[in-house]
Amino acid sequence: MFAKPTHDQAMALAALFQACHLVDKLANTGEASTEEMEVCIGALLNQDPESLIDLYGSEQNLETGVAAMTLLLGEHKGNDLFSSIILVYGISILSIERQLDSRPVMLKNIAEGIDNATRQAEHFSVIHDNVFANIASLYQQTISTLRQRIQVKGNPIYLQQPGVAERIRCLLFAAVRSAFLWRQLGGKRYHLVVYRKALIRALQN
Repeated sequence: MFAKPTHDQAMALAALFQACHLVDKLANTGEASTEEMEVCIGALLNQDPESLIDLYGSEQNLETGVAAMTLLLGEHKGNDLFSSIILVYGISILSIERQLDSRPVMLKNIAEGIDNATRQAEHFSVIHDNVFANIASLYQQTISTLRQRIQVKGNPIYLQQPGVAERIRCLLFAAVRSAFLWRQLGGKRYHLVVYRKALIRALQN
């Protein structure tokens, strides 16, 4: 008997969708919400949270992720708020997280790199350019070397800008962080196939 998704699982997945939405916004417009990026990167740098609130703050901080997940997993027609590519990114991130889980050496390197970025953020800020550059470099040295890679689609004018590319890599990293939490809380791939409506209801509980 498959277990239905819980509220915590659904919120972790909403955080993943929010990061993927920000990736899509950056790729197509060169801009994204600073506040929402701060939530995503802050969660990435928090390696030992005591709760979801400790990780993401108020659930209002994930409103965009909840909205994207509700529309993309639901049966809403004519959705022009969120691109379907966000769902593609999300599913790819879940697969990448599974690959990463089987590479303990890479996980150790990531943990050490995130510790370094956290110390750096204490001197600057979570969304300082230096922090973005550091995390993006760590992403390239680790996750980008996995067999499966995410091909971000968007406007080449923005994708070729170093600052935008760094932020995109950081947000993909944050999405992987949320995918790790999703599985840690008991989230399963079949939830996205069998229990889409249950996931949306869990968000609202």
